[in-house]
Amino acid sequence: MPRTANIFADDFRDFAYWWDTTRLPEADPAPVPHETEVAVIGSGYTGLCAAIQTARAGRETIVLDAERLGCGCSTRNGGQVTNLLKPSLSALARKYGDDRALKILQEGRRSMTFLREFIEAEGIDCDIRLNGKFRAAHNPAHYETMARNYANQHKGLALEVDMVPRARQREEIGTDAYHGGAIIHSHFAIDPAKYHGGLVDRARSAGARLFDKCAVLGMGRSGRSHVIETSSGKILARDVVVATGGYTDRALPWFRRRVIRIGSYIVATELLPEETVRDIIPNDRIVTDSRKLVYYYRSSPDRRRILFGGRVSLRETNPRLSAPLLRKELVGLFPQISDVKISYSWMGYVDFTFDHMPHIGRHEGAYFAMGYCGSGIATASYLGTRVGEKLVESPEGGTALDETDFSTRPYYFGNPWFLAPSVHYYRLLDKYAR
Repeated sequence: MPRTANIFADDFRDFAYWWDTTRLPEADPAPVPHETEVAVIGSGYTGLCAAIQTARAGRETIVLDAERLGCGCSTRNGGQVTNLLKPSLSALARKYGDDRALKILQEGRRSMTFLREFIEAEGIDCDIRLNGKFRAAHNPAHYETMARNYANQHKGLALEVDMVPRARQREEIGTDAYHGGAIIHSHFAIDPAKYHGGLVDRARSAGARLFDKCAVLGMGRSGRSHVIETSSGKILARDVVVATGGYTDRALPWFRRRVIRIGSYIVATELLPEETVRDIIPNDRIVTDSRKLVYYYRSSPDRRRILFGGRVSLRETNPRLSAPLLRKELVGLFPQISDVKISYSWMGYVDFTFDHMPHIGRHEGAYFAMGYCGSGIATASYLGTRVGEKLVESPEGGTALDETDFSTRPYYFGNPWFLAPSVHYYRLLDKYAR
């Protein structure tokens, strides 16, 4: 492979591409108060959407983050807006009954409509691209399964989908490595950091105060108040929202036992000629494939780079070490950029759950929403809004996901020891599947 001695561009950064185009927001300069009506733990999409609701309802609201505001997955993701809740209708029906199972899956569809309408209603400038997604078939059997499943969608869950056979694949993607695929028209792309910045602005405009470098060390109760121990001192709050997702730590052990933190890794190429990007992704769609270990990619909003992500190591690793592995997969798909260098490499933690679905509810009086399983932009925005509405007792806050069984497993305390063998197993399935 050409230029293997140095795959990094001269301007290489080991942080998110979006952080160079949109600066992370600054926290409020005032000291963290020792008492508030609502304390939101986590300054990502979930926490900010909840804070917008509570602050607009007149509740004194503060948002706390252990690091910089929004420096978790809300500004590290690839900006692909999808939401297909992973459990099948039949699997959910066995657990929750036919009617509720259907409503649970419909929440996933609803979250995407919600996000499009929310961005438009709030006037958030986040480079939204309503161009759909191309889901590429890793092998012929996957294509046939896709075609069969999309032709027989359940009433009430149907998506607008066009199948693209391998003979026409180049209309959608500049490679022969796949075996056709499906265009899913409802999926879209945004600039995740610009969107996060818009949420920060609207939360502040509503009266919420946002504090960073304020780590939560523990939480308990004193009468009707929650007592939050933080690195900035003790805070008494009438209500609490836990919105920590993949960054849930030991300070919140009940939640940590229910979230499986998995790193996802992304690179952004150096600047490419516009015609090269058009050749790779002609219709500016987001792209995923049908592997067990999914690759996901898109062009940057200016159509000058390819952003390419996936899981390429058995265990968590340094973005400088994941970059060559991701680049190898990228140029394997697209030999026309075999000499490309990498300008950005980064990672973020996504929050999976044991039942592969998100959860919203209350635990010991604290409201929460988390567990987005890799489809967090729409789901976090939607459930964050709903949890804020619940707190202020709005009838809009109800969802079919309310108080679903948010289970853990024996001997699991937040360290996903099973991740490496699972990744190895899925890698073998991808390699030998036909």
